[in-house]
Amino acid sequence: MAELIGGEPTLTMVQLAEHAGVDLTAARLFWRAMGFPNVPDDAVTFTPLDVEALRAIGGLVGGVHVDRTTAVSLLRAQSYLADRLVLWQIEALVEDASRRHKLDDTGARLVVLDRIAEIAGVLEGQLVYAWRRQLAALAERMDMEVSGRSVEESGSDSLPLPRALGFVDMVSFTSSSARLGSRELAALVQGFEFTVRDVITSHGARVVKTIGDAVMFIADDLPTAAHVAVDLVAAIKARPDLLPVRGSLVWGRVISRSGDVFGPVVNLASRLVDVAPPETVIMDPATSERLATSSAAGAFSFVQRPPADMPGIGQMAPVELRLASPEGTPATP
Repeated sequence: MAELIGGEPTLTMVQLAEHAGVDLTAARLFWRAMGFPNVPDDAVTFTPLDVEALRAIGGLVGGVHVDRTTAVSLLRAQSYLADRLVLWQIEALVEDASRRHKLDDTGARLVVLDRIAEIAGVLEGQLVYAWRRQLAALAERMDMEVSGRSVEESGSDSLPLPRALGFVDMVSFTSSSARLGSRELAALVQGFEFTVRDVITSHGARVVKTIGDAVMFIADDLPTAAHVAVDLVAAIKARPDLLPVRGSLVWGRVISRSGDVFGPVVNLASRLVDVAPPETVIMDPATSERLATSSAAGAFSFVQRPPADMPGIGQMAPVELRLASPEGTPATP
């Protein structure tokens, strides 16, 4: 594995700090922010690649581009996502080796360990490519949004981002997964995740996070999120190998931090999906009214549901969202 980290380790933490031109405290903070356990200051652990990375982040702070708190946040972000990414990639490669070579889990992992260095360059190149594309797309969306803000919005203390968001989760996942073997469970989870990601991104919405048997998505406008929600239910329903799902949809203001979004509407969406019947999408009354009075209202129909008690929110009469019939069902919340 030495070739993945720039050769055999030759430097201690003290030497890492000296070579990078930072103090020892900063070097220790860098390593912890990267998500790795503490190492003794005299343990030979580091390579010239570590020096290069620490020097670069030190220059970002020293050049007055960002403060140390922000630098640590950036390090933690990339480490967290890299950890998730390599786990996903390794498990996908293990599954591939097991399927193609008819190996058990141990044999498949040994094959991957033997070959990972050969494909590391391709994976690294694709990561940089995807990062640049995602950064460009986010910058474009942000430019469009801030250029359209009013003076009142810019100076407001309210949460800054108006968004449509929702949850979709699998029904009876816990009981069903208890009856499945490892391969069947992996196929179920992967089939669900691949399907929802494909539907969400094809509409121009974005996945915020997956939480086992659920996914949270977000969109810049309500009609887009509405199409995502109903199409997700339909796409999963068309897959007999997957469990039924239920969904929620809300509109409101959020704040984005650490790759996640926060705000009262996130809690509302989470509570709504818990009371949604299988293969339905439900909304709160305010979101329903907003969609029903929008230019996209004709694409949908709205069905009043019985009041439901939601912890931390109280009683609410949700509205079920459906696609309009081909004849054009009136949109009346």
